[in-house]
Amino acid sequence: MNQAHPHTHHHGVQHERHQEHDADGQAEILDLDAEVLAEHMASITAWLPLKTSPRQIVDLGCGTGAGTFALLDRFPDAHVTAVDTSAGHLQRLRAKACARGVEERVHTVQADLDDPAWPDLGSPDLVWASASMHHLAHPDRALRNVHDALTPGGLFAVVELAGFPRFLPESAPEDRPGLEERCHAATDRFHAEHMPHRGADWGPMLTAAGFTVEGERTIAVNIEGSRSEAIGRYALVGLQRIRNAVATELSSADLTALDQLLETSSPRSILRRDDLAVRTERAVWAARRT
Repeated sequence: MNQAHPHTHHHGVQHERHQEHDADGQAEILDLDAEVLAEHMASITAWLPLKTSPRQIVDLGCGTGAGTFALLDRFPDAHVTAVDTSAGHLQRLRAKACARGVEERVHTVQADLDDPAWPDLGSPDLVWASASMHHLAHPDRALRNVHDALTPGGLFAVVELAGFPRFLPESAPEDRPGLEERCHAATDRFHAEHMPHRGADWGPMLTAAGFTVEGERTIAVNIEGSRSEAIGRYALVGLQRIRNAVATELSSADLTALDQLLETSSPRSILRRDDLAVRTERAVWAARRT
């Protein structure tokens, strides 16, 4: 699920091309997110307060499979049903499953989780939703659907990022320090209007849906750029998507400085910086159907 880019509406073929291009960009950032934050994802799956190893798992809003493959790695006897609205993301996930030799353990379902008529997802022992619940217009209905689908005693794990990661130090770029925070302030205004559940406390909503919340934790993420080549690419693609969202709200000086960071052939390119890091937080709720 995408965190940073508002939907742009066009018509006809232009709209289809935009959707294809946007889906490709979104898939790339989901793949980079999975690669860069793999250790943190593994720590979350290891923390889950499970009474027995799950055999049937549902990954809601699976994207290109970050959670799906972390869960398959953690639970080698499990089967995952991966659910997403994007046919392209599901196709990419299936290709990865084949490349890893786990295609027999993965079933994909294309579905809109805001649709009142949910697909039959069986009776899972574990339902996982990472960076997907805040996209829903009617999360209360979705939470009840998850509750009713889970086997008694089954667990629902909700994982949410506290906004899109930060990559630059506060003093960067040198001519426009604080640029990244100003970009995020602009996207926060957009998300407050279009995604009111982004950054929500899911505990009370889970309780209202009939769950017993058995665990909450917040995981601080701070990965130095020198640890992974993918971090530069992650920063580039992430800030490109943010630029699309905030171009009309930034000052001309800020937009120029941002474009210099995003120009890969520029001496000021973000790919040439040696001070990048990935800084964010992940909040996790573990709720049981009693």
